Amino acid sequence: MIRLDDLAVFVRTAALGSFSKAAREVNLLPGQASAAIGRLERELEVRLFARSTRSLRLTEEGKRYLPFAQDALQAMRDGVDGIRGDANCLTGTLQIAAPSDFGRNLLLPWISEFRRAHPSLDIHLMVSDQVTDVFRDPVDIALRYGQIDDASYVALPVAPGNRRVLVASPDYIARHGQPATLASLDEHNCLQFRLRGRAHDRWSFYPPAGERVVQVAGRLVSDDAEVVRRWALAGEGIAYKSWLDVSADVAQGRLQVLLPELPGEAAPLNLVCPHRRQFLPAVKLLHALVEERCRPLARTT
Repeated sequence: MIRLDDLAVFVRTAALGSFSKAAREVNLLPGQASAAIGRLERELEVRLFARSTRSLRLTEEGKRYLPFAQDALQAMRDGVDGIRGDANCLTGTLQIAAPSDFGRNLLLPWISEFRRAHPSLDIHLMVSDQVTDVFRDPVDIALRYGQIDDASYVALPVAPGNRRVLVASPDYIARHGQPATLASLDEHNCLQFRLRGRAHDRWSFYPPAGERVVQVAGRLVSDDAEVVRRWALAGEGIAYKSWLDVSADVAQGRLQVLLPELPGEAAPLNLVCPHRRQFLPAVKLLHALVEERCRPLARTT
């Protein structure tokens, strides 16, 4: 008889490409994960993985079986959710990935509020500016900035009208002045965010005449967007940030929007899932809460 635990190990091993990584997720030894796959292969009488000393990959039979294993595990989760009650009594674990700034400064208190409303629900929050793969990484949902064009994902809009804005602290402006035009940004220290090893040093704007892309330069670069925001608050230079991430700073006078007449790059915020079956009651309620909290933060000028 096929064990559900073995199916779970198979699905995670296929996603991670490693017995040891899959084993760590479920608190097993690598040998135990390998044994689970062995039992499953004996039950099915097929080889699910082609193994070598350097690689582990799905066989053709493994590729064909994987969606059935995923469906079986999802059916079990759906059944458990169905017998545990309605959305007012959420249980289980919800794993969430969120960007650095948004996760720490906005989402964190909202998660605390959500947990107080649903005390039987466990929440794992992963905050990082590295783009989470909701198919491979151990998360249920991810909050992401930017357009979601990949049809493999399902995206629920959270803040569809969000854009980037140029900001600097009053202290920086007092010492260095404000850029009068986009061209004059080359006279300023522009704080840059690095993603996948590349600095975001081409900033796009959308005046009525059409898109303008400006090459910027600066002496401070970080792969953590929260660090870039803190540099801006400290008066180190000009940052190009999501409005959601700096709206509170602008409202409190800690940062000032520069060239506000020029619309910045679109940065819509979406809640992303691998497929619609991931839209469990906890996901639907969290989406509603985050969307509600983001709505009054929308920039109107």
